Amino acid sequence: MSKFNDIIKSEKPTLVDFYATWCGPCKTMSPIVEKLKTKMGNQITVLKVDVDKNQHAADLFKVRSVPTFMLFKGGKTLWRQAGGMDLSTLEKKIKSAI
Repeated sequence: MSKFNDIIKSEKPTLVDFYATWCGPCKTMSPIVEKLKTKMGNQITVLKVDVDKNQHAADLFKVRSVPTFMLFKGGKTLWRQAGGMDLSTLEKKIKSAI
């Protein structure tokens, strides 16, 4: 958890994808998140957090549904949204927040 906290406190924006392996929409979002990571390169860090293996993190950030996306910078939450979306929507949300 301390490494997670260090990453989200970075001045580099960090997108956290809270997901579950059994979740259909999460499986749909996985390649979209990978494309976003490739497209944005060093502009952002992307972390995937399995809520079943990391219940403490899910509880701490009050994740009640998956997928849930949160964008952090400097330890502050810039944006949060649950549910799936297409690549351009996800990219626009992130760019407007940073």
